[in-house]
Amino acid sequence: MKFQSRQPEPASMQLAPMIDIVFLLLIFFIVTWQYTRAETELSVSVPTAQGGADPQRQIGEIVINILADSTIRVEGTTVDLEQLLEKLAKIAKEYENQPVRIRGDGGVQYQRIVEVIDTCQKAGIWNISFATQRPTPSK
Repeated sequence: MKFQSRQPEPASMQLAPMIDIVFLLLIFFIVTWQYTRAETELSVSVPTAQGGADPQRQIGEIVINILADSTIRVEGTTVDLEQLLEKLAKIAKEYENQPVRIRGDGGVQYQRIVEVIDTCQKAGIWNISFATQRPTPSK
């Protein structure tokens, strides 16, 4: 009697689910990257400073842009101080120690920046930082 040993066929790797996951990850990173780029207004010319912390953003950081004409923009929309207070108060309730970065234009009045800082404090946000840029090296 001859016994035949039946070995199972080697399992083939399914490529379709793996390709789906790769495309989903790619879409996620592209959308996230575009969202973070939109938060920083290119028209804001922040003041220069020799020293300062690393320009690395914190996770979940809210960027408040103050343009040269004293308008306030958050997440691509123009808001006034009352709307900013409402928005920040909702976020401060949900997230303890919420970081906020203020990007004030070099030509904006200091009083406007103080008003934004005061609004942040009224909303319960104390983790505030300021965006600066290093001076360009002269040759």
